[in-house]
Amino acid sequence: MHTAKQPRRIMIVTGEASGDLHGANLIRAAGKIDPTLKFFGVGGARMLDAGCEILIPGEELAVMGLVEVLGHFPTIWRAFRRLKKELNGPRRPDALVLIDFAEFNLLLAAQAKKAGVPVLYYVSPQVWAWRRGRVKRIASVVDRLAAIFPFEPELYEGQDIDVEYVGHPLLDEFAVTCDKPDFLRQAGLDPAQPVIGLFPGSRKNELKYIFDTIMQSAVRLREMYPGAQFLLPVASSFRKQDMQAMVEPYGVPVTLADGDIYDIIQACDAIISVSGTVTLQIALVGTPMAIVYKLAPLSYAVGRRLIRVPHIGLANIVAGREVVKEFIQQQATPAAIAQEIGAILSDDDYNRNMRSGLATIQQRMGEGGCAERVARMVSELSRHVSGKERN
Repeated sequence: MHTAKQPRRIMIVTGEASGDLHGANLIRAAGKIDPTLKFFGVGGARMLDAGCEILIPGEELAVMGLVEVLGHFPTIWRAFRRLKKELNGPRRPDALVLIDFAEFNLLLAAQAKKAGVPVLYYVSPQVWAWRRGRVKRIASVVDRLAAIFPFEPELYEGQDIDVEYVGHPLLDEFAVTCDKPDFLRQAGLDPAQPVIGLFPGSRKNELKYIFDTIMQSAVRLREMYPGAQFLLPVASSFRKQDMQAMVEPYGVPVTLADGDIYDIIQACDAIISVSGTVTLQIALVGTPMAIVYKLAPLSYAVGRRLIRVPHIGLANIVAGREVVKEFIQQQATPAAIAQEIGAILSDDDYNRNMRSGLATIQQRMGEGGCAERVARMVSELSRHVSGKERN
């Protein structure tokens, strides 16, 4: 007589909107590969829709920068204690999956190691950008690492960690579903006038330091191009009405969109963007952009001493050169940003060259199928708890 396979519980943790998306794709892929896997942990609306039991909403933890983390510490500490309790409690998971969110997740990985729970890191800490010394620390607390860039595995050579290059997760979900004229018509935008994307990010403290600069850039662009229209995607971590209230005082025509990010990107003629994963999404569509990066002054001063790459924007890092201009900290002035967007809109050669550079980024990002590869890794890892094969 055959008994049903026992469910295997997987704790999954991310604090980023992009991580929520990657987590959701992973959970869906895992459901097809190994239906016995049941996910619970920290994430957002997309992971919830994919069937994950959300213990703590990811947006509660999503902050970046030393100063910001310290100000948010009580909330982060409560979440950490809750997850530590789960790792050691009666519902102890068969594996822990960590997505991005490095500082928090590496501390949690150390707790999992103590509890005997195997750890898979997906969208791993950017050791190539920051402290190379972290490689040893990661290898000491992580069992398997799903590398999303082809240059990552060699950084871990000689370490006791299983690293597999899986390709970039964005390639699993990249699709433009609505053509530009239809999107503009549905959004009530005039195709004869420039449409400029304003992409202020998904974290509250990104808005705190970047939002005003982006909006002041929009004010200047409206002076330069009186017919200019602005399109702003609302991240799942924010409410549309709150964003509307933030936009209104600037007096420029901003259309708030909460639809498919790739459709929104394609509808834009140029984009002002924060520096993270969204720059790769923009590169996949091929829309020219300018990247803005601002933190609290102390966080930036600390980060500048630690950072090891010549570029801040992920699109430029993948390209290995500056395809897109970056406006960092004091250089991120509305005048300079508006001038760059103006060049993209008015200089055909400049626009063409940038689009060509963005096409090379698309080529470097590899092929799809990432979520399925990671799901197989999770399934394998969860079957080997305490060295014993599970059902």
